[in-house]
Amino acid sequence: MEVLASVVGVLLAEPCRALFTFLSSKIKNPFCFNANLRALHKEIEDLLERRDQVNEHLEWAAKVGQTALPQVIEWLRRVNRFESEPQLRSLRDELDLSARNRAASCCLRCSRLSDQVAHWLNEAKKLRGDGKFPEGMTGPDPFPVRSDYIPAPTIDDQATTSRNMAKVMDMLSREDIKRIGIWGMGGVGKTTLVKNINNKLTSPSQDSFSIVIWITVSNKTQETESELKKVQKLIADRLKLTLTEESMEARATLELHKGGKIILTTRLTHVCLQMTEVALKIEVLNEEEAWRLFNKSAGEVAILGDVEPLARAITKECAGLPLAIVVVGASLRGKRMVELWKDALNALRRSEPLLRGRIEDKVYNPIKWSYDVLPDKRIKSCFLFCSLFPEDIWIGVETLVRYWFAEGLLEGHQDIEEMMDRGMTIVETLKECSLIEQNNWSSVKIHDVIRDVSVWISSSLEKECRSLVRSGIGLHKIREGELSAKPYKRVSFMDNQIKELPNEVGECPTVSTLLLQRNKELEEIPDRFLAAFMSLKILDLSGCYLIKSLHLVSINLLSFGLCYTKIVTLPQGMEKLTSLRLLDLSYNYHLTAIPVGLMSSLCNLEYLDMRCTEQLKLGSSACTLETTNSLLNKMMKLKKFELSIGPRCYKTLTVHMESRKTVILIDIHLWGERIQWLFANTTSIHFKGCEGLDIMFEKLAAHSDEVIGCFDTVKFLEITKSRGRFGVGRNAKCDMLPNLEDITLRDLNNLSCVSALAMQLGMKFSKLRIIWIAECPQLKYVISLGTIILSLEKLQTIGVHSCEQVEELFKFDQNSGLDSVLFPNLERIILGDCPRLRSLSEQNIACPRLEVVDVSNCPRLNKLSFTDKILAASKKL
Repeated sequence: MEVLASVVGVLLAEPCRALFTFLSSKIKNPFCFNANLRALHKEIEDLLERRDQVNEHLEWAAKVGQTALPQVIEWLRRVNRFESEPQLRSLRDELDLSARNRAASCCLRCSRLSDQVAHWLNEAKKLRGDGKFPEGMTGPDPFPVRSDYIPAPTIDDQATTSRNMAKVMDMLSREDIKRIGIWGMGGVGKTTLVKNINNKLTSPSQDSFSIVIWITVSNKTQETESELKKVQKLIADRLKLTLTEESMEARATLELHKGGKIILTTRLTHVCLQMTEVALKIEVLNEEEAWRLFNKSAGEVAILGDVEPLARAITKECAGLPLAIVVVGASLRGKRMVELWKDALNALRRSEPLLRGRIEDKVYNPIKWSYDVLPDKRIKSCFLFCSLFPEDIWIGVETLVRYWFAEGLLEGHQDIEEMMDRGMTIVETLKECSLIEQNNWSSVKIHDVIRDVSVWISSSLEKECRSLVRSGIGLHKIREGELSAKPYKRVSFMDNQIKELPNEVGECPTVSTLLLQRNKELEEIPDRFLAAFMSLKILDLSGCYLIKSLHLVSINLLSFGLCYTKIVTLPQGMEKLTSLRLLDLSYNYHLTAIPVGLMSSLCNLEYLDMRCTEQLKLGSSACTLETTNSLLNKMMKLKKFELSIGPRCYKTLTVHMESRKTVILIDIHLWGERIQWLFANTTSIHFKGCEGLDIMFEKLAAHSDEVIGCFDTVKFLEITKSRGRFGVGRNAKCDMLPNLEDITLRDLNNLSCVSALAMQLGMKFSKLRIIWIAECPQLKYVISLGTIILSLEKLQTIGVHSCEQVEELFKFDQNSGLDSVLFPNLERIILGDCPRLRSLSEQNIACPRLEVVDVSNCPRLNKLSFTDKILAASKKL
């Protein structure tokens, strides 16, 4: 029995112990419920407080290149899961309910809640115990730090730069923009702006990006496979990644991560267009910002009484370019002698590197990179030619291209039209490299500091196009020996007050370009002076108003500018200029005669401008249609000309750059004239105050079948001041001007609609791009659609101004069956001073590309005839 009792005791001991423990917990938990509940609340508070402490520590550690250990990250995840556990949330809700409604509780429910409280209390204690991390919470960061702080000048006092920064930050916040381009000329502040953006993203208040990577690509980097791999490695090192050949090739197919952004800075416009979705151009500082920056750089000495006017003038010479302002200001910091400031100002005005080493290294060389990356020597030489012009002046593109052509910089483009196309391409290249800016299609400008760099390069570095630049600096004479001091290729003294030129200048055998235009007090060009330039190819004396005679000796020019002078006859020796290709004789109001034999000796002439030579006679005859025709027939190579024919001259003439051969007929009686040759040899015709124009058009229409194809070259037609009635009599049997692109009608007293003129000449306007109509008092509408003219597919711009009777622009022929018309390329509609204009058309007009509708002083206009969708798409109304 004792053995049995012993065995039974052993068998029952463990179950009894377990039963006791179970019963004890069931009894203990309810009795300890309130204490456990308080403990649970306290434990959860302590746990969450510990979590916040750990997070704060990790944020601080990240700034010094440390990262959280895996066990710490896992612990934070466990705490977050604990806090959001649904059963714990349910328990809290039920405890709150029980506290509000104690009468509804029972022992069984109390026991169940007590068990849950005890369970979560144990979980909270365990989590808090695991959060001590005796071995530390962080270690070296295996991933890149968020971003590096980069020292940069402050922009707080520069409103323009601050606005640009705000624009970029806004772009960074937009989901639809992934790649942002920032471009502008060298030294304008692109890098300073982006450095400030980098540092802003580094601040704790900015949490938009987890990583910000700054990569600098060398100016010498070429677009080769090896250089691309170097850039990839730079990025990989920053990300602490290892790239194999396979992974580097695979990266080319990867798209930018949905949260990633790229900011690219460049001087090259085409890089922005090719690689980014939106581009921001950085402009120079305004005058007040520039002065504040110069003050900051030069110090308090800049505002001293005698120094301040000079300091402001020096700031103006820097033309708002931050790099130049900072470097020049620093070079003058602490200098109180007024003479030093005067010398600095004079040096800047002469485009000489002030304090040569510092300015060249800090300003000129960085900007010179834009010149260095130009594709070839010819384009570089084209850019350096721009420095011959005075600072802060707009340069005519066509003028510039003609110079390039005469210098042989456009070789391979023998045709003058090809020459102009090539020249425009070079202009675009220079613009894309931020070396020049373009005002419109007809003129360009070079920034003052960029020009200084260009003068520096052409006067000291590039021997092949070494230049002596003395333009626009108020000179009254040329110093002795200055022209022959070095083997110059280009010499510019334009826009000065030179009164006389030296007789003896020494030999200048290498000079091919001599620019003396707009020296308004210069009366004479000595023979010996010109004789010194035996290799001269370009001579420009335009705007030397007082010159009355000229003797060309021993030179063989390619380009000769002689407009706006007082010459009465052409220069002696001009008949020997057999290589001359470009000649400008326009606005010589005193020029009375040109020997026909002399002009025909210019057998290689391709460009001739004879506008506004109102007293001119060709040989012994007046400059008439017949004599002009005779002249042109003898100049077989002439590919572009601009001629005025008539007894009077209009000083303001609109000549399109696209036009190649322009004839302006002024106050000529056209009743008996046969001008088929005129239409057949020109691209642009201007009739100004000509009598009998309507009769001439009627005769042309009557014989239209005899002249089919004769007028295909005409692209521009302008008629001004005519009392003729167009559209009377027979209509042409074919489109006599099938390639017409631009028509301007002004001050036509009896024009009721353009369609009348169109029908008379059979014009269908199939290629018409521009219509301008002004001061036509009888005009009722512009064009009737549906008969001869079915549509205007190429029309881009229509303008109607000061036509008091016009009621609508487009009228539909009732028999055409058209109820709407499409203008697929119409972009601009400009209307002004048309008091009776009611609508554009009674029918609907579809203009999917419309951008601008500009209306002024048209009080009755109440119908635009557009759909709401088209109006919403227009950029300006």
